[in-house]
Amino acid sequence: MNRKYLTLILLFIILITIYFFPVPSIPFEQLYAKVDAKQTASLQNFRQTYPPKQIEVKGVKWEYVSLGAGKETILFLHGMTGAHDIWWQPMSALQDRYRIISVTYPAVDRLEDLSDGVLKILDTEKVDKVNIVGSSLGGYFAQYLVATQPQRIQRAVFANTFPPNEIIAEKNRTIGMLLPYLPEWLVMNVLDGSFRDSVYPASGKSELTLAFLMEQSHGKMSKAQVLGRYRCVVQPFAAADAAKLNIPILIIESDNDPLVELVLRERLKATYPNAKVHTLHNVGHFPYLNMPEAYTKMLEDFLK
Repeated sequence: MNRKYLTLILLFIILITIYFFPVPSIPFEQLYAKVDAKQTASLQNFRQTYPPKQIEVKGVKWEYVSLGAGKETILFLHGMTGAHDIWWQPMSALQDRYRIISVTYPAVDRLEDLSDGVLKILDTEKVDKVNIVGSSLGGYFAQYLVATQPQRIQRAVFANTFPPNEIIAEKNRTIGMLLPYLPEWLVMNVLDGSFRDSVYPASGKSELTLAFLMEQSHGKMSKAQVLGRYRCVVQPFAAADAAKLNIPILIIESDNDPLVELVLRERLKATYPNAKVHTLHNVGHFPYLNMPEAYTKMLEDFLK
């Protein structure tokens, strides 16, 4: 074979190998080595006690947990780099008074598809109306549900999130265009850098927050899920007038949130002027991980 063609073939093989290089797996014990032992045991116990249920919606597999007892139901909606059990601490604390459902978003890339999945889960669990608690992307999705399914919402919590806007899409236009073509390992490396360099310091260097997020980017979450969630974040929709709908709203924000800039936090409050607002100090983007007791108390006070 011609040496030139052989070189090209070898180069192609090398490039393909590099592109599809798997994301390195990190053992649970290593990821959580610096986390308080009681918190680690609590998470492991939750996962063993409440393994996720599965349901297929329009050919897509969803995972969720359903637990607790109570006349009212709380639906927890996580952010871009979360999963159903990221809320395990508030869920564990509230399950004796509320029925609780928490979902993991599969690789869908429209808010309509997220809505279809969640509504199917609620119908399967025979839940008519819910209190929604959503953070980040989950808070954005919660706003979408208030706008499109108000008859099924009792109260809503929009936490560490943003209203419909053009800012996020504009600032992330390049990465948004490149994301479908980047290798999975590179996408996860970029996320790891964000976790370490911005999310971790803003959380007060919470080892639990860093460990849980690193677990997502090292096997729990796929690039397809990241891409789908990003597309949902930048999908526009018309926000509801929650006051006219008579749906009580609570906004939870952090004054040092590294992922939701001040202008978006202010726009959120302007979009829902009748909302109650809790501004947390120096707790970062994941306060339900690094200050779960105080976070749960805020939810309890609002839901009462």
